[in-house]
Order: sequence, then C-alpha cells, then structure tokens
Amino acid sequence: MKARWIIAVAALAVLLTSCEATRTRQSLYPKMYEEKPVALLVMPPINNTTNVEAKELLYTSVSYPLIEAGYYVVSPHLAMELLKAESAYDAEMFIDQDAAIFGRVFGVDAVIFSVIDTWKKEGFGIRTDLHYIVKSTTTNEVLFDRRCNLYLDLQQKSSGGGGLAALTDLVSSALATALTDHIVAARKCNAYIFSDIPRGKYHPAYGQDMAVGANERDIKATVK
Repeated sequence: MKARWIIAVAALAVLLTSCEATRTRQSLYPKMYEEKPVALLVMPPINNTTNVEAKELLYTSVSYPLIEAGYYVVSPHLAMELLKAESAYDAEMFIDQDAAIFGRVFGVDAVIFSVIDTWKKEGFGIRTDLHYIVKSTTTNEVLFDRRCNLYLDLQQKSSGGGGLAALTDLVSSALATALTDHIVAARKCNAYIFSDIPRGKYHPAYGQDMAVGANERDIKATVK
C-alpha cells in the first residue's frame, strides 16, 4: 500500500511539473504570435467601482509596460481627445463590438480594453482586481486575456520597540495609504498584467520568446 502511495505521489509530481513546463508565452497566447500586432490603442478602463480616480490612474500608466515590451502605443492623451470628440469615450460601448473600427480610425493592429472590478483601501494597502483584453482590429479575435488580483502593501516597516515608536509606525502606515500610492498600485498592476505578454517588434526578444515560461492567466499577488 505504501509503495502504491509513493508511486501515485511521484506520478502527480511529474504531471504537475509537466504542466508547468508547457505553460509558455506561446501556449497561453498563440494568437499574439500569429497576428504579430505592432501598434496598439489603449481604451479608457471600464470602472465598476466607486473610486472615480481609478479609471484615470490606470489609463495613464498602462502605456509604459507595453512600450517596454516592444510595442508602439498610441498616446493616451491624443487618443482620449479623439475618442471624446467622437463620443467614443465609454469603452463599455465597444468591448463586445467589432474592433475593426479602431483599425480604420487609428491605424492600429489591436485595441486594449480593461475592466476595474475592485479598487479600494484594505488594511494598510490597496486591493485591486483588474481584467485586461487585447482584441485584434483585423480578426476581432482576443489575442491576450488576463486578470490580476493584486494587493499593494503600503505598511511601513516597524522601527522596533513599543510605545511612541509603535504609534508613529501606525500613523505613518495610515498616512502612506491615505496620501496615495494609488499611482504605484496602478503601475504595479499593469506591470504584472503584461509581464508575460509576447514581446513586440521593437524588443530584442521579438519572435524568440515563444518558449519562455509564463505565469497563469489569472494572477494573484501581494506586492510591497
């Protein structure tokens, strides 16, 4: 009986290792390699929370990790002006529609939609829950789909000791959360979301990162 149990555990370990080994950028996002998008348009986030600032914070910080990954991203500020002029500011109107219109208007290969389901203070940090979708403007296929549940821990490290020192640490932590780092939270979330996106045309690893290991589509993490 013991020998059978050991064999079963060993087989399970091999299976799990095999699954981990086969989870690559190509296996998760094959259509990114098939369509090879170069230019991207970021739509204003769909905000399902009561935090009105979350939409702008996320929108203004999403371009950087995509540019770092080798893509050309239409300036969010310029895009916003045109979207407002065309009464197309609300991404809710387009997320389930054909994305071809964005290709015709902006000349991009793909459009990025994001949904904010959670953005709130929690303890001495910020809890976020985001969903990103990259859609092709040529085929309307979903090229990249990922969720991120991220807790940004803003609590200050204890200086040691008790009494006044402990109270000071507590106040400092509260102020750090109150004063912000919502901007840091937005940047961290976007960095996590796009950490495994296949590298674009302007990145040295373009077309050579298919076998690179990747995290799961849905990410849950705590960041200091």
